[in-house]
Amino acid sequence: MAITDKEQGVWNLDEVYNKINQGGIWSYDGGFGGLWSWGRGHMGMTGHNDQVDRSSPTQIPGTWVPSASNGVSVTETRMYAHKTDGTLWAWGENNYGQLGQGNTTNYSSPVQIGTETTYSKIFTGGNGATAAIKTDGTLWTWGINNNGQLGHNQVEPMGGSHMSSPKQVGTNTTWKQVAFGYLVMYGTKTDGTLWSWGANNSQLGQGNNTKRSSPTQIGTSTDWNDIGAGRYQGYATKTDGTLYSWGLNEDGALGLNGVPAGNDPTQVTGTTWSKVTGYRKGAFGLKTDNTLWVWGSQGTGDRQGILGLNQPAPTKFSSPVQIPGSWASVSASYFGTAFATKTDGTAWSWGYNSYGQQGHNDTVSRSSPTQIPGTWSETNASYGTRAGLLTKIA
Repeated sequence: MAITDKEQGVWNLDEVYNKINQGGIWSYDGGFGGLWSWGRGHMGMTGHNDQVDRSSPTQIPGTWVPSASNGVSVTETRMYAHKTDGTLWAWGENNYGQLGQGNTTNYSSPVQIGTETTYSKIFTGGNGATAAIKTDGTLWTWGINNNGQLGHNQVEPMGGSHMSSPKQVGTNTTWKQVAFGYLVMYGTKTDGTLWSWGANNSQLGQGNNTKRSSPTQIGTSTDWNDIGAGRYQGYATKTDGTLYSWGLNEDGALGLNGVPAGNDPTQVTGTTWSKVTGYRKGAFGLKTDNTLWVWGSQGTGDRQGILGLNQPAPTKFSSPVQIPGSWASVSASYFGTAFATKTDGTAWSWGYNSYGQQGHNDTVSRSSPTQIPGTWSETNASYGTRAGLLTKIA
């Protein structure tokens, strides 16, 4: 997929949130207008008008302008970005209508989703589902809906029709953030409440295993802050710095160190947590002192090394273990690639690397953080199965 002159110039690429699975790695440099990509080129996801895998950053021409957070999202084989004029664009695979075009046609170059000019945040994941928040605080979802994960109080069979155009979730106007687990969504509102909906193998945090097809509040607390998700796990921090997890505690994924896991949020040790992001069987957490912590399973084969502790498989930790360094951001993929930036502006990656998604000009998997060449400042990132996404602001 090539980005033409017509498509350049006003994309909103300031911060990245969501999980990436098979797309390309993107990098935004606000000072020089540079957009860079590397990783798997399947379906033209890296934006170079080919399907060539790239193991080192390659620049995509154009001047790219940063703006609000969560302006770009990539997952599986598709990408989304919104421009500073508030329009939302998508490209890639569209088998469930997840590109929001009212059809299931794949697109190899950006196509605008509707005519709206008020999109502010975009989130993707969930095996073919997409969500966006507008400037008025409304939440819109589309794509696959086989477990009610779109939140519209209805469920579509796998072989049936799915929502191929954005549809508003309820009437609420205070949505703040969304995170995707496996066939589930989590959301926070500006009033500090936490919500979940979709499939439920205990990961909805509702105290039961009942599937929900519309947003249902988790507890009654009004001080939730950041949210993250693993495959069957949910994670969230509160404004007081505490961290909670819930769902299946496979391989120590909840970080509870033997504390019985349940269907309700249970506190993880520590009181200075600021951010959390999950992967398939575990999570990473950042604390306010810029320390980075990890817990869960190491993985196996070429996908081992996600813990970043230079430990052999099948290592697993059921409570948080520190990864040395002073860290600013972190993101991890479902299958085992991690990416993080330090407070000095350097970027680091480790774990699964079969498609060069770590950006080291090779396909060697790593079990400890390794620096990606270059200086990256004030960066947020998101990583996935075969590629990732990185923004930077000069």
